[in-house]
Amino acid sequence: MDLATENKDLVWDLESFNQRQRALEFVMGFENRLCVYSNSVEQLYTNYNIFFPKEENRRLVILPNPYAHHDVFHGVPEEAVSATGLNIIPGEMIGKSGLFLTIPFKSGKTRYRAVPLQVGLRVINSQRPEDRPLLPILKKGDLRELEASTPCLHLHSINMEHLSHLSNLQSKGIHDVIVERLQVIQ
Repeated sequence: MDLATENKDLVWDLESFNQRQRALEFVMGFENRLCVYSNSVEQLYTNYNIFFPKEENRRLVILPNPYAHHDVFHGVPEEAVSATGLNIIPGEMIGKSGLFLTIPFKSGKTRYRAVPLQVGLRVINSQRPEDRPLLPILKKGDLRELEASTPCLHLHSINMEHLSHLSNLQSKGIHDVIVERLQVIQ
């Protein structure tokens, strides 16, 4: 089975990374913690493994758990997923430990502010309407390199208003699994 032809959104190219091993170690810490979206098949994967097969030559491959069909949400349209401008970075990039969320500024000399991940997520959600929480997910292209050496994960978010075609049970399932997974990320 050629994964690249089955679902190209689950094969991420790492060819351009200067610190490939560092990026691999960083992203492995998020396996099954951040859901992964594939726009070509309009699916959200909540239970998956990350592999680096030699035959894929410098590519990361996300394999959904074949025994957990209930952990795949179908019919999530691309318009329900949008970029946030937020990035998760390792604390050592700013001389600290743990994970940090970079929140961009629209004006001023400083481009972004880095805050502890969980604090940043709480602050952002406290400023949003309760029925429109930030529900971060990943998609192809979100694993990036800052300053040619530091891995980071750009976050996308699901807008629940664009899932009105799904049943209440399906929508609640998407919301709940994303929120539950976020709580275990440190």
